Amino acid sequence: MTDHVALLRGVNVGGKHPLPMKDLAALFAGAGCADVRTYIQSGNVLFTAEPALAAELPERMAAAILERFGIPAPVILRTRDELLDVVRHNPWPGDEAILQVLFLAGAPRPLDSGSNGEDSFALRGREVYLRLPNGAARTKLTNAWFDSRLGTTSTGRNWRTVTKLLELF
Repeated sequence: MTDHVALLRGVNVGGKHPLPMKDLAALFAGAGCADVRTYIQSGNVLFTAEPALAAELPERMAAAILERFGIPAPVILRTRDELLDVVRHNPWPGDEAILQVLFLAGAPRPLDSGSNGEDSFALRGREVYLRLPNGAARTKLTNAWFDSRLGTTSTGRNWRTVTKLLELF
């Protein structure tokens, strides 16, 4: 069994797509995951699962959420070790208060690191680190911007949430 976190995109954000975390945890438990628990209301599920089950969970859970709740919610998985690597590879240590991470569902197309005004980004593997001094609400470096350029789906978390998820394992 391996420790995983499932990161859902677009649930319980700004009052849109309400999804009770208790129900979400029950879906993962019903799929065969163990030690299922959630963290905050934005679609973070920690669990353990065999690798074969984990490999099918993103599609399976996204379909179950759409069927049961009518919510299109991509599901992106990372293992505990992968999340630890995300923290270790932070390109802007000391800037954690203004740091976001986009987790990518698949391998991205190449994209050079860059900036848009004061905002900066760095692509590292299947993550995009965003340095956003004016906040996530004001940036033009959005999920849609990255999804279109990288050819995959992303979901973002602030640095505090990323490190808290790692602590919860």
